[in-house]
Amino acid sequence: MGDFVHAPNATQVHIANEESSQSNTVYVEWGRLGAFASDATQRPTRDFINAPNATQVNVVHQGVPLDGLPKHPEMSAKLAEYLPDSRQPEVEELCGRESSGTDLVLYIHGPAGIGKSTLAGHLCNKFRSEGRLAASIFLGAVPATTSGPEAIIKMAAREIGLNHPRAIPKIVEAINGCHGSSLETHLQKYIVEPLRSLQHFQPFIIIIDAMDEWPDHPLFVKPLASLNAQSDIVKFIVTDRLNPRASSLPGAESVSIYTFALGPIRKEVIRAFFQKHFESVPWVDGRKATPADVEKLTELSEGLPVWAATVVTLLSFRFSESPPHRILEEILGSRRPVGGPKGLAELYRKALARLFPDPEDREWLRRFLGAIISLQEPLPLFDFETLTGIPSHLTRRICTDLSAVQTRSPPPGSETMVHPAAAIFHLSLLEYVQATTTKEAGFDVSTFASHSVLGLACIEQVLQLPPSASSVSHLRAHQLYAVKYWLLHLSKGTTRLKTQWVQTKHWSMLQKFSTFETLRRWATLFVESVLQWNVDFTTSSQDQRDDIVSFLDCLYNAMEDSGEDCWGFQVACMEVAVRMTNGDDDRAWTRLGECYKARGEGTGSLEMHEDAVAAFRCALDLRSGLHPNRASTLDNLANCLSSCYNQNGNIDLLKEATSLRREALGLCPPPHPLRDLLLNNIAINLQSLYDRDGDIAKLNDASSLHREALALRPAPHPDRASSLSNLANTLHSHYEHYGDVAKLTEASSLRHEVLSLCPAPHPGRALSLNNSASTLRSLYEHDGDVAKLIEASSLHREALALRPAPHPDCALYLNNLANTLGSLHDIDGDVAKLIEASSFHREALALRPAPHPDRSSSLNNLANTLQSLYQPDGDVTKLTEANLLLREALALLPMPRSAHHWWCLDSLADVLQLLYNRDGHIDRLNEVVSLSCEALALLPAPHPDRASPLHNLARAYQSLYKHHGNISSLNMVESLCRELLALRPAPYPHRHSSLNNLTNALLSLYHHDGDVAKLTEASSLHREALALCPAPHPDCYALLRYLAKTFWFQFKLNGSLDALEEAILLFRERLVLRPPGSTSRQRAVKSLLRLLVERREATGDDRDNTEVDDLEAELAGLQGEE
Repeated sequence: MGDFVHAPNATQVHIANEESSQSNTVYVEWGRLGAFASDATQRPTRDFINAPNATQVNVVHQGVPLDGLPKHPEMSAKLAEYLPDSRQPEVEELCGRESSGTDLVLYIHGPAGIGKSTLAGHLCNKFRSEGRLAASIFLGAVPATTSGPEAIIKMAAREIGLNHPRAIPKIVEAINGCHGSSLETHLQKYIVEPLRSLQHFQPFIIIIDAMDEWPDHPLFVKPLASLNAQSDIVKFIVTDRLNPRASSLPGAESVSIYTFALGPIRKEVIRAFFQKHFESVPWVDGRKATPADVEKLTELSEGLPVWAATVVTLLSFRFSESPPHRILEEILGSRRPVGGPKGLAELYRKALARLFPDPEDREWLRRFLGAIISLQEPLPLFDFETLTGIPSHLTRRICTDLSAVQTRSPPPGSETMVHPAAAIFHLSLLEYVQATTTKEAGFDVSTFASHSVLGLACIEQVLQLPPSASSVSHLRAHQLYAVKYWLLHLSKGTTRLKTQWVQTKHWSMLQKFSTFETLRRWATLFVESVLQWNVDFTTSSQDQRDDIVSFLDCLYNAMEDSGEDCWGFQVACMEVAVRMTNGDDDRAWTRLGECYKARGEGTGSLEMHEDAVAAFRCALDLRSGLHPNRASTLDNLANCLSSCYNQNGNIDLLKEATSLRREALGLCPPPHPLRDLLLNNIAINLQSLYDRDGDIAKLNDASSLHREALALRPAPHPDRASSLSNLANTLHSHYEHYGDVAKLTEASSLRHEVLSLCPAPHPGRALSLNNSASTLRSLYEHDGDVAKLIEASSLHREALALRPAPHPDCALYLNNLANTLGSLHDIDGDVAKLIEASSFHREALALRPAPHPDRSSSLNNLANTLQSLYQPDGDVTKLTEANLLLREALALLPMPRSAHHWWCLDSLADVLQLLYNRDGHIDRLNEVVSLSCEALALLPAPHPDRASPLHNLARAYQSLYKHHGNISSLNMVESLCRELLALRPAPYPHRHSSLNNLTNALLSLYHHDGDVAKLTEASSLHREALALCPAPHPDCYALLRYLAKTFWFQFKLNGSLDALEEAILLFRERLVLRPPGSTSRQRAVKSLLRLLVERREATGDDRDNTEVDDLEAELAGLQGEE
């Protein structure tokens, strides 16, 4: 089975709202808003909003090289220490992979608390000692609002400069030359070029820990593909809870990634950990842990290091009212193993209940935890008290008590600071206190309420800023925090709903933001704190805009123009803007929707798409009737609904998206510049709907719309290739539905035009080559034109040459070329092609290590090739290997299996049938029946792919009939063959094979029950099969024999000489196909001679004597040659 692919049904084209901008401008205009529509190339259109008079922003950049780059928080880990040799097998495998492999990213994944960070720390020390560590970043300690992909790249560059000072000149070049450039350029300039300048003989290592704790990690992963070919310079080691393959991480399929599943710590290591640390536990009255206690704890841990570390911390806590042995007894009271997250939650519940037994204590604990979970940056104790209202002495006490469950600690000297929760507590604890199930235990934390408290306190501080506060250097820590983060806390701690919003203290407080000077002071400090710019806000001569929404617009634009990733702050600006306008500003809603949509597209987050949907719905409500931007808003909303559908499969969302786009199309009659984009997007939605329900009317409509869009994109329109490809996809679906080869021919022509629009070195040429080759292969399967298959092979070779390993598409192109070579072998029998195909399949398999999602496909394809190689030489080792490969493939497929998994079941059934034919083990035959039935259950009638498992099941029952002689098996063969024939109507290229199989079943039944009707039908079916395969078709020779046999059976039944004459004529025709010198000439001579002799004996007529004598003489000569 091949995984030939066609061009995807075109990523949806977005009609988005964009800010008009000028590079290097020093002005930010109030209310600036535009709308643009993008396909392959973005084409600007405008909302045509009259911008109010501008306020000028004069910008001066600050900072010096390295010191101006984001600094990694100075946090030291207090994780369960790395015990010597505790992960020795894993470390050896990982280091070996880094040394010898070509993968860019080594992705270590495992559940919470399994020890990923501890292992990352050990690897960091190991590579540092070898001089190969470029940078190490713990993402859990990086503030969310300052952790965009650019910031993390620059943070890594700063680490590189500190670790390898000789790289600093190249980093300085990046600082001076990368402003506003792409993430790919940032990676190249900040990471690759500085490391290349060091000229090290081995690649440097960048370790990124806790990827799952970074909300924006998908935005970082996708651009890594640009470094695939530079793994000789730099490699990445990443830790994450999730496997990037299984979690469908956007962009991960394009990155050269090797995944490594980290398992539990071995029992002997956990046991040694307890034994070592129990020596320092302050046991009371000599009541220490016994060996039995240690053994029980080891079993309860299930190899989870964080559980073991937390137990030790609890027992070692010197301020507990209970002695260690009492705490130990309570922990051992659990009757079941930890069982992952549930076990951790139980341990946390018991620990917190012991540390905070009183309801009042728990209330203060909830307030404190909520505050530090919401906290964005460390604050001194006094400043933390000012913003949260939690007295400093209580904060100290709570921190002391929580140290019993604290797994990370701040650096020495920062004991008077309060740090964000993620920097000092394990993520599993924070998830526990925020879980809805925690409420019963009294430890539930509401981050919404905590953000609300912090937001209100921050607003109060901003309003109290003295007129002398002209720079952040004049502010105390809590004042600077308030300036920077009040927007964020307000957006996360209040509702957008107007009736509730106007009742909040926040709303009342913000009414005091009423003077231009107050707003100017705050905005100046905000820009300086976020962008490190000195800003001078002045007004234009015509008008002074002093409302907060206008300033929020201005700040949004400033961050947009900065080239920095300020998404969190931009969202907060617009969240507050929609609140301050009581939800009546369509521009604010549109901008907010754009923010969420852009993040959703980059991260693949369903939540982001849903937030965008909500914002665009509000904007649409305010842009009713003939509003000039209603069409763009309709399509933006449709884009987000379609993205939600792609995430959750809710068909109602896709239907709504289609309806919205049709309305937008009605607002954009020709020659509206957005019409082609809307046509394209509606057609894509219809194609998706057809894929779900098979309604051919939707496919016809999609085809019509794609043709109209194509007509609006004549050459050299930049989006013509996209339209050509989309129309080709729709036509191919038409062919699959109707079998209309004209549609397939047109699709092939369109794909060739796409190819002509993508000359080398166009980045899309490899995919275009692959798609053209795939369509040619489909054409060959329809008409048998070998020239098309040869051309497909050539195109696949060119595509492969453009995507050599370790390119992530290399395995796909290897697979497709190998499958095409296999088809060429089926035509000419050239074993060399099959051997080359098996080599390509093995190479592709090596590029898809478990748990790569396509590994099962590669295993299947290699097994099929080995099966084909078995045919010419009968080497059973090939079948044995194929059997093992297919069983591995089947084990990799998730349960319950879906319809597209039938091919693996079918391939294994095919191999088992061949093994049964060799050794006669009936268990193999029974498994063939079981596998084929399972495959058929996945493909309910009239699914076209039922044909292959039907064939295998029929063949298995035929073998069972021969083995047991049970007539019910033969009846099953007939029934299955009839269904198979119905799936292969003329002009299906292999219909003659299905006709022949049904005929054989009918003949077997005839021999069993003597029903002449079956013999008559068999003769008729053989005639049809022969008519489909006239000479020189390779199957003509065998079909002549089969038809002749049916006539011979009729002669035997009733002595019909006419039937015998028909059989003789067919055998004479068969003999012509085997001229003298042919390897099977002897069999053809013998068959004809037998019938001629039989006719002479039946009639006494000597007219055949001469021919009989000649044939006997030839047969004697052929036998003599043996």
